[in-house]
Amino acid sequence: MKNTFIKTIASLFFLLIFSNSYGQNLLQGVVKTDDDSPIEGVNIVVKGTTNSSITDVNGSFSIEAKTLPFTIIVQYLGYTTKEIKINELPTAAKPLQITISTGEEKVLSEVVVTSRRRIEKAQDIPIAVSVVTGKQAEQTGAFNVNRIKELVPSVQLYSSNPRNTGINIRGLGSPFGLTNDGIDPGVGFYVDGVYYARPAATTLDFIDVERIEVLRGPQGTLFGKNTTSGAFNITSRKPSFNSGADFEVSYGNYAYLQAKASVTGALSKKVAGRLSFSGTQRDGVIENIRTGKPTNTLNNQGIRGQLLFTPTENTNITLAGDITTQHNDGYAQVVAGVAPTKRAAYRQFNAIIGDLNYQLPSLNAFDRKIDHDTPWRSGQDLGGASLNVDTKIGNGTLTSTTAWRFWTWDPSNDRDFTGLQVLAKSQNPSRQTQFTQEIRYAGQITSKISGVVGVFFIDQTSKTKGTEESGDAQWRFSQSSVSYKDASGATVAVPLSAWTTPDLLEGYGIKTQAQIHSTSAAVFGQLDWAVTDKLHVLPGLRYNFDKKDADYDRQTYGGLQTTDPALLAIKKAVYTNQNFSSDNDDTDISGNITVSYKATDKINAYGTFAKSYKPIGVNVAGLPTPPAGQTLGDLATVKPEDVTHYEFGVKTSPIANSIFNLTYFNTNIKDFQTNVQAAELGVNRGYLANADEVQVQGVELDFSFLLNKHFSIYGAGTYSDGEYVKFTNAPLPLEETGTTVDGVQVAYKDVSGTALPGVSKWAGSLGGEYTKSAKFFSNAGKFFIALDSYARSEFSSSPSASTYLVVPGYAIFNGRLGFRASEGLSVHVWGRNLLNKNYYEQLLPAGGNTGQYAAVLGDQITYGVTLKYSL
Repeated sequence: MKNTFIKTIASLFFLLIFSNSYGQNLLQGVVKTDDDSPIEGVNIVVKGTTNSSITDVNGSFSIEAKTLPFTIIVQYLGYTTKEIKINELPTAAKPLQITISTGEEKVLSEVVVTSRRRIEKAQDIPIAVSVVTGKQAEQTGAFNVNRIKELVPSVQLYSSNPRNTGINIRGLGSPFGLTNDGIDPGVGFYVDGVYYARPAATTLDFIDVERIEVLRGPQGTLFGKNTTSGAFNITSRKPSFNSGADFEVSYGNYAYLQAKASVTGALSKKVAGRLSFSGTQRDGVIENIRTGKPTNTLNNQGIRGQLLFTPTENTNITLAGDITTQHNDGYAQVVAGVAPTKRAAYRQFNAIIGDLNYQLPSLNAFDRKIDHDTPWRSGQDLGGASLNVDTKIGNGTLTSTTAWRFWTWDPSNDRDFTGLQVLAKSQNPSRQTQFTQEIRYAGQITSKISGVVGVFFIDQTSKTKGTEESGDAQWRFSQSSVSYKDASGATVAVPLSAWTTPDLLEGYGIKTQAQIHSTSAAVFGQLDWAVTDKLHVLPGLRYNFDKKDADYDRQTYGGLQTTDPALLAIKKAVYTNQNFSSDNDDTDISGNITVSYKATDKINAYGTFAKSYKPIGVNVAGLPTPPAGQTLGDLATVKPEDVTHYEFGVKTSPIANSIFNLTYFNTNIKDFQTNVQAAELGVNRGYLANADEVQVQGVELDFSFLLNKHFSIYGAGTYSDGEYVKFTNAPLPLEETGTTVDGVQVAYKDVSGTALPGVSKWAGSLGGEYTKSAKFFSNAGKFFIALDSYARSEFSSSPSASTYLVVPGYAIFNGRLGFRASEGLSVHVWGRNLLNKNYYEQLLPAGGNTGQYAAVLGDQITYGVTLKYSL
C-alpha cells in the first residue's frame, strides 16, 4: 500500500498545482450569533440548486453559484429559515457576515438530505432516515458499513467474507447465511445515484464521502431499483472550482495504517476535477499456529476521480470513475464450539477427530488461534464509471445517470475450520458486471403539487467457476451408512470399512460453472400534494418487469477410479453431478401512500402504507436431493416476496437545539426468500427457499441534544420483534441434524412462531462530545473529547433457531480525544472497543453439519492516532 500511496499523493499534488481558481461565483462568508460568536454546522444552500455547504468551526463557508444575482438559504434547527439575496460578491473591504439572532451561543446542526431527489431538511421529510455526515464518519472511524451500524442500530451487517455479506435494515433485506446470486438484495446501496448490485460493496472503505443517508422501509417509488427494506444513499464530495486539498494518515496497533487524500480544483472556466484516495492496511488479529503468521489482515485501496463540466448555468455534467481493491489474508473463522447432533455416535465431531488423532488448537474462540491448512484469501476488485447529467427544466431538474460497474471475487477458504484436510479446496471465484440507466424528473408541478417520476433499467451478468476438493480426512467426516442397488434390484448395504479404502476420496471433488443473467426495468413516481400548508398527501406507484435466466452445471472429478459399485456409492454420497437451467420473468405493480401533518415548526407527524415486492429468485448454487414428489426444477425457482408495510412516525424538536424522533413500523412478508444450509456436503453454498410468512415490527428512537456551547449528546435505539409467522418446511437446526422418525430421517422442521435470524430485540447507540474553542500551533479550532457506545441483545445466528448458534448480547465503547480545525492541522487519538470486550458477530456451522461451528469474531481493542491537514 505504501507505494500506491506515494504514487497517489504525487498525482494529487500534481492536480492541485496545475488546477486553476477559475471559480464561477464563489461566495464566502461567516455565520455568527448576535454576540459575534461563530457557529459551526449551519447549512447554506443556493436556492433552486443542489449546491450546499456547511459552516466550519470558525463559522466560515464557501459555496459556488453560476450567475448573479442568486439567493442563499440559511438553515439551522429550531429557528426560522433565512433567505438572503446576493446581488454582488463580498470583498475584503465588504465581507459577508450573517448574524443569527437566537440568543444562543451554539446551535445544533440541521442535516439536509437528497433522499427525495431534492435538498430538504431531514426533519421535514416523512421518511424514517438516519444521516451520518462525512465528518462524523471520519471522526468515529466509521470507514465502512460495518462501522456505520454502530451509529445506526437499525442496520445489521453480517459478513463471513465479502461475497457472503448480507445487509439488513430492521432485520430484513438479505437471507441470513451464505450468499446466493439468484436473489436481489432488499436493501439498496447507492453511491452518487448509481445502484451497486453486489452486497460485497458494503465491505469496502468509503472514499471521500460527504454524507451517508440510511432510509428505512420500502423505497420503490423514489429510487430506481426496488428495495423492500430500505436504502443507503451515499453522496461523495463533488469537484469544486475553488482549489482545496485534504491529507489524512492514521497509525495504530497491529501495524494499522490508513491514508486518505483528496484534491480538487478548476481545470478550466467550465471544468473542475476531484481526485480522492483511501487505503487501509493492518496486520492479522488471529494467529495461525500452523503457518506461524497472523491472519485476518486488512489490505484495501481505493481511488475515485471526478470531472464536473458546467456548459450552461442550468446544466451540470459529472463523469466519475473508481476502482477499489481488497486483497486480504483474511476472514478466517475460529471454532467456537461443538454441538452434539442426532447422528450415530461414530458420526459426532469429537469421535471423528479422536479417530484421526487430532485436537483443536484451543477450545476457547477468544484465544484467537487456528491451525487451518487451507489458506484464507479474500481478494476482490470493484469499480466502474458513471455519467450524470443534471439540467434544470422549468420548475424542476431532469437527471440522467448512466453507469457500468464490475466486481471480481477470488477466494480461498478452509470451510471445515480445522487443521485436517477435510476439504483441500473450497473456492468459488466470480465475476459480475452490470449496466444501469436511470432517468428522472423532480420538481414543482403546480403551486401545490411537486413530485418525482422516473424510469430505470439494469442488466447484469454473474459468472462463477467453483472448485471444491476433498482431502485425506474427508472419508472420516463423511463416513455413514450407504447402499446401492445390485443387478437384480436388491438393496446392498456398504460396510463402513469400505470408507477406509486408500485414495478413495482424496482429490475427489466438484467443478462448478454457474451463470445468471438478469434484466429489470421499471417506471416509478411519487407526488407530494400540499392539501394545506401543514397537511400533505404523498401517493407513489411503481411498475416492475424482471427476467432471470440461470444455468448451473456441477461435475465430479478425481478420487479413486473404480467400477466397484460399493465404492461408487460412497463417492456419490459425498458429491454428485448436477445441472439445471431456469428461465423466469415476472411483472408487478406496487406503491405506497403517505400522509404527513406538520402541526408546528417543531412537530412533524406522518403515516405510511406500502405494498412492495422483491422479484422472483433463482438458485445458482447446488441443490439438495429433492424430497419425494419434487424435482430439481421445483427447488431451482424461488417465488417473489409480497411485502405489506405500515409505519407511523413523529419528528420533533421539543426544545431549542434538539431532535427527538419516534417511529413505529410493521412489515409482513409472504413467501419470504430465505437461504438455508443443507446437510449434504455437496450443497456447498446453501440454497434458497420460501418461508410462508414472516413479520417484523418494532419501535425506533433517534435523538440529539445540544446541552450548551460545549456539551452534546446523541443516540438511537430500536426494539424489533421478528418471527416466522409460518414456516413449515424449514431446515433442521444443527443439533437436530440426523433426526429420525420411525426410522426415517427427517429433513425439515416446522419453525412457525420462532425468531428470525439476525434480529436482536434491542439495539442502540449512545454518545456524547465536549468541545472548547482553542488554538493549536496558532491554528484556530476546537479541542474535543468524545465517547460512543453500541449495544445489542442476543440474536439467532441460524436460519432455524438453534440452541447453540445464538450470539450473546454485547456492548462496546469507542473514544477519541484531540483538536480539529477546518484548515491546517488536526490531530486526535482514538480507541475502539476500549474495554476489550470479547464478542461474536456471527456463528455458522461447518459444511456437512458434523457438529462443529465457527465464529466471526469482533475485533479486540484497537487504538491509534490520526493526523489531518487541510488546505
